[in-house]
Amino acid sequence: MTMNAQFHATQSIDLAVPELSIPVQHYLRQPRRLVNALMDSSRVEMLGQNEFRFKMRPLRFLSLSLQPIVDLRVEADAQGTIYLKSINCDVLGIDALKKHFHLDLEGYLSPVLVAGQTRLDGNADLQVSVNIPPMLWLTPKALVESTGNTLLKSILMTIKQRLTHQLLADYREWVSDQLSENERIAQTSTNTQQLAPKGSLS
Repeated sequence: MTMNAQFHATQSIDLAVPELSIPVQHYLRQPRRLVNALMDSSRVEMLGQNEFRFKMRPLRFLSLSLQPIVDLRVEADAQGTIYLKSINCDVLGIDALKKHFHLDLEGYLSPVLVAGQTRLDGNADLQVSVNIPPMLWLTPKALVESTGNTLLKSILMTIKQRLTHQLLADYREWVSDQLSENERIAQTSTNTQQLAPKGSLS
């Protein structure tokens, strides 16, 4: 006997972006920086180009404690739109869940121009399918699924809050760093030209 449950949550975002000297499209083309801005960097491991492993914080689900680990692919196109998709998952805490725990996460974040102002438009869709362990078989399935849906919504809301605050702060910091680096390069070039020996007249 098995008891399968499916949970689902979706979250959209529409965020105004400050008009800085370097458009946000350039910032969004750096998936690694974006992932570290959206997630706790201490819980992120880089697996390869544009692929990351994210160890979520331990979660309480009814009487269970579990910790999902999700492998993500994050890619950007030429227009600066970011696409995120889960490619693998695991769960720590309850061995009985491992074989029948499936997590699917898909999302995008795209810069759009609305009435002359750049905004970030995005959406994330999170689904989990799992065989409920025997210790919860007496719990009404409707309660199990509503609890799971609420948990997924809270996960997506946390990501949205980090995006709203941390991403824009990191974007400002990145622009400042880029401008400082450009000024340093320009100053170095000027100094090199001033120190170069003058050509002699024949």
